[in-house]
Amino acid sequence: MALLTKAPRGTADILPGDSYKIRYIENSLAEIAGNFGFREIRTPVFEHTELFNRSVGETTDVVQKEMYTFEDNGQRSITLRPEGTAGVARAFLEHGLFNEPMPQKYFYHTSCYRYEKPQAGRLREFHQFGVECMGTQSPAADAEIIALARQVFDFFELDDISLEINSIGCPRCRKDYHAALLSYFEGKKDQLCETCQSRLYRNPMRILDCKSPVCSAIAKDAPVVLDFLCEECSDHFKAVQKHLDAMDIDYTINPRIVRGLDYYTKTVFEFVSTAIGAQGTVCGGGRYDGLIEQLGGNALPASGFGMGIERLLLLLNAQHKELPEEPRVQLYIAPATQDFTVEAMRIINELREEGVSALTDLENRSIKAQMKYANKKNVMFTMILGPDEIESRKATVKNMDNGETAEISLDTFSEDFMHVTINAALADLDLGAGDIDLNNLTLLTGGKE
Repeated sequence: MALLTKAPRGTADILPGDSYKIRYIENSLAEIAGNFGFREIRTPVFEHTELFNRSVGETTDVVQKEMYTFEDNGQRSITLRPEGTAGVARAFLEHGLFNEPMPQKYFYHTSCYRYEKPQAGRLREFHQFGVECMGTQSPAADAEIIALARQVFDFFELDDISLEINSIGCPRCRKDYHAALLSYFEGKKDQLCETCQSRLYRNPMRILDCKSPVCSAIAKDAPVVLDFLCEECSDHFKAVQKHLDAMDIDYTINPRIVRGLDYYTKTVFEFVSTAIGAQGTVCGGGRYDGLIEQLGGNALPASGFGMGIERLLLLLNAQHKELPEEPRVQLYIAPATQDFTVEAMRIINELREEGVSALTDLENRSIKAQMKYANKKNVMFTMILGPDEIESRKATVKNMDNGETAEISLDTFSEDFMHVTINAALADLDLGAGDIDLNNLTLLTGGKE
């Protein structure tokens, strides 16, 4: 039988070197969202297909071409989530979160699934960071989630990311806009792709989001939605801009942004970069005041965004932005023979209980082989444990960066080793013991604090 050695097309393994970066990114995003009052929510990886048909929209590319849908053993139609908002809205309704004080603010890290042509920054299994603000129609809420996304890019010191905003109006003013689009596209119907021909009479706005070069070229001269906004939507959009101006957030009005999902209303926006090729949208979102009602709840305004983690990492790499290195293992204990493994395990278990990272030999290797392994693991300190150390109850710890050594008692090892790491950290920072409050010093785990 042939060995299966390749992951399915459009998926990617996240190996330890990158998983640490992803975890750092996710923790940073969670902290930033927390500063804005958002709390984490987690929803299932699959939902009833009807949820996405009703929320995302049956005329969207996502529903028509990209969803992973299957029938389970109970003959129910199930879909792997293609995006995060619909699941959060469903959970909001199912658990009666609308009874809590408004607005309700949520953030999430989630995997999503779309059957698309795999390319840089676009996978069939991808990951998103998203935020949702439920229960307020204030334009300040739109501006706040934009500010949150802006703060993410500023935190990672990313350059050349532009914000583009638009308003696609509400159902009332979009009625006239749809009529204008229908009139425009009807004369070019035969030139449209087959999918857009089917959209023409059901939702002509979806043609504006078509990826076909022919349809995109035709759409360039289509009527602009900003010319059809009702007074309420126009005032709302102006208020969003006023808030952005007050926060010194630069933006460009792009009347061609419609977003790829049907639940959007009024404000839509994208953060775009030219550093990652064709897949330049790193974050996109906006307002979706009708979604909760579409799913069977009472009318409730909401807004949010989704940010692609793979695209964010791609952008960080493209701009050569360095993330903190993974913490180094602090100590490797090398037992001289297998007879000393028990004592080595006792010591490292004591250290681990104190939050110190430590390793020892699990393969009964020679001292030379163990030192070679410790070097490859880039450990901070090493210690050999043999008959002399056991008899004297003392051992020598070696700093692998500068070769300095220190003698430590095996009976008070945990406490003594902490002093060794503190002294090494002070020397590394070019500080003396009188320059720092040792009672408030955080034990180093690989970086400088």
